[in-house]
Amino acid sequence: MNAPSAIAGAENAGAVTARSRSNLALSFLALPRPVREDMEILYAFCRIIDDIADETALPVEERRAALAEWGRALAGPLPDGAPALAGPLRAMAARRGIPEGLLREILTGVEMDLGQDRYETAEALAGYCYRVACCVGLASLRVFGCEGPAAECYAIALGHALQWTNILRDVASDLRERGRVYLPLEDLRRFGVAEEDLLTGGEAFTQLMEFEAARAEAHFSAAAAAKRELSRTDRARLSAAEFMGDAYRILLRRMRADRFRVFAQTYRLGSADKLALVARSVWRRVVP
Repeated sequence: MNAPSAIAGAENAGAVTARSRSNLALSFLALPRPVREDMEILYAFCRIIDDIADETALPVEERRAALAEWGRALAGPLPDGAPALAGPLRAMAARRGIPEGLLREILTGVEMDLGQDRYETAEALAGYCYRVACCVGLASLRVFGCEGPAAECYAIALGHALQWTNILRDVASDLRERGRVYLPLEDLRRFGVAEEDLLTGGEAFTQLMEFEAARAEAHFSAAAAAKRELSRTDRARLSAAEFMGDAYRILLRRMRADRFRVFAQTYRLGSADKLALVARSVWRRVVP
């Protein structure tokens, strides 16, 4: 398979993280070095398999084969030709107590992108969000050193909030570039929104997006409620997660204030936003 190196997984975790320039990678800056390095490994795994699924220049069969290689590399003797990151990922997971099943759930969620591009109900979409976002949060808890029911509730609620916001931000580009509609189809019908309206907007589209944004806000609120049940120590350890929550809540509120012009522009954080979030993340580790 002649895949680019980033898709084949030939780079180390630090290189993948640095190249991504994502908000999640930026959130690692305030973490202690051992935690940061292990989070970079987890992030790189998620980034690489997501890039495989999204590499539309490759036939679907080749992308499935590349993801299957990752599946084989998660347990048992490392097969010949296993992705370079597989060994460090498995060592990190063993060190941090991340169950193999949790990594497989993330992989399964990414594989869903290759076989399903529409979801009929919010409940069906929630299953996808759980795998690609909440399971990443649950694995991250192990790296951060947090445990217990409240921490898990926090990770699951925040994962749903982040993924739902991501879906809203990318609703037009998903349809335009990959033919995906990740808003529940039952909701499109409820508000009388045709798929082509996702590319052009309109009043019904805005009402639909407001409805979906309220779902995201409810998940953010649930995460905040769960966080209040955590110890000060655990709250400090979750500074990177809180960075992501703050970042995506900013994006969600800007979309709402702008009446969801996602078909005309991409919503991103500016440099001032990022600096403020990094400073807040550092402060949270000191005063949770």
